Amino acid sequence: MKSIYTIIFCLAASSLLYSQAYSGRDDQKFQVGVNFQDNGTGINGTYDYGLAQNISFGISSSYILSVSDILNADFIDRFDVKARASAHLGDVIGLGDQIDVYPGLDLSLKNFGFHSGVRYFLSDGFGLYGELGFPIARYKNDERSAAEELHNQFSVSFGASFNFL
Repeated sequence: MKSIYTIIFCLAASSLLYSQAYSGRDDQKFQVGVNFQDNGTGINGTYDYGLAQNISFGISSSYILSVSDILNADFIDRFDVKARASAHLGDVIGLGDQIDVYPGLDLSLKNFGFHSGVRYFLSDGFGLYGELGFPIARYKNDERSAAEELHNQFSVSFGASFNFL
């Protein structure tokens, strides 16, 4: 339930901000934030590079810091790296330059998934973001492992976003 309140708060707070969130080709964004999900809470970092007016490709990594005691998770179970592609729809759906709304797909070491987020910049180089993610094709193992429990579920991330260009 805390995750739902966090999402609502992030969306409401960020809707009051104005920014140039995504400018297209050669646009570079780096995000660092906190990740919330069942069985653990962690940190994540994302780098996106704009290839076209409304398309970006990037990489994302996460590490689960706080893990439920029932899971015996070692480093490799807590760590994940994803290649991702996003479509930036702010201009397409008529929101203008003020809001960067981006759905996308990601392929990780643990699963194939979907992400959707909102990015707002307070200045040309610094802003806030909120992102939701969930797996489409889940990591499977013969026996139920900690990696299957940690990385194959709905997650919420939010934090700071930096514009390099």
